[in-house]
Amino acid sequence: MNSKELAEYKYNGARSMVLLHAKYLSLFLQTWRDAKNKNIVLPKTEDPDYESMETLLHHVFRAARGYMTWICEKLNLPDPGIKVAPEATSVEEEADEYLQHLLEKWQLPLTEVEEEKFHPQTYTSRWGAEYCIDAMLEHAVMHPIRHEFQLKNLMVSQRT
Repeated sequence: MNSKELAEYKYNGARSMVLLHAKYLSLFLQTWRDAKNKNIVLPKTEDPDYESMETLLHHVFRAARGYMTWICEKLNLPDPGIKVAPEATSVEEEADEYLQHLLEKWQLPLTEVEEEKFHPQTYTSRWGAEYCIDAMLEHAVMHPIRHEFQLKNLMVSQRT
């Protein structure tokens, strides 16, 4: 998706975050595939999202869905209709289709929301932190970037 394909928004900041989210979620998937092909091993941890490469991909997709559903809930917008992320057992096979679904469903919910709704009002996230809508969008953009960064570092450190 490029900027010409995306509708105009009342708040261009939201439009920019939607475009950035699409870019970095797509890049994460490319890096994830590269890491998977190189048999990268995730560090041992108690975090169930890091049990395997597949649980990590599921986690990133699940979070992308969760950010937009949370935003819509807090802004009293209709449910964006984003399907639940594929389970770890099937996420690799369904990744391209689900990514396209996510990117499409992320495009529309915020088009008619005025800038004033994005800040300064804060809401409690599902993990207990306070975010204004603008900050949650920024968090959503950074999430796949952080995991891509982790995978790239693992690829460097596990290079043989």
